[in-house]
Amino acid sequence: MKKNIIFLAAPAAGKGTQSSMLEEKYSLVHISTGDLLRDEVKSGSELGRKIEEMQKQGILVNDSIVTPILEKKLIECKNNNGFILDGYPRNLEQAKILDEILDKQNMKIDCVIYLDIDYDLAMKRACGRLGCPKCGRIYNEYFDEAKPKVKNKCDFCNVELSHRGDDNEKSFENRFNTFIENTRPLIDYYKEKGILHSINSNLKSDEVHKQILNILN
Repeated sequence: MKKNIIFLAAPAAGKGTQSSMLEEKYSLVHISTGDLLRDEVKSGSELGRKIEEMQKQGILVNDSIVTPILEKKLIECKNNNGFILDGYPRNLEQAKILDEILDKQNMKIDCVIYLDIDYDLAMKRACGRLGCPKCGRIYNEYFDEAKPKVKNKCDFCNVELSHRGDDNEKSFENRFNTFIENTRPLIDYYKEKGILHSINSNLKSDEVHKQILNILN
């Protein structure tokens, strides 16, 4: 199966989990624009230093920088089984830029999957996250099946668990609302192209995955 897929998903909707499962199952290339920018920074290039400075100042990295980095990665994927785009496009303008990039390479998006999740559940998934600083395991204080056996202690390392700095309700509310506002035009855009599929992401990850496989097959 060769598929080029876009995931549209609010924070904590399970996009990362589903991307990893598909990546492993179908040998797809998982393309995260955030990872591409971090890799450029790590490379120590002049562009990487510019990106790092923008990020330190809290400035969004603009499309004139993101586009050539993304285009290079997409060209590298041309002869692979396909790719999963994670975190791009974020708005209608980026969707049109993406179409231009793919058209030049005789490539196309086969499927856009929108993971639809209720705000309250997404907030609990995000703000309830607890991470082990030693082994990296993730827990959640809101869900019984994901709670540590001993409160705030890793089951394996017995060290104190911690919250991510941006996993607070105010920050999450801003991120969620920004996503919804920017994504509404994208949903209409891909619906008109006939490639949009909406999935109920309030379910457990294996049930969401079954829905995704049904769409892809």
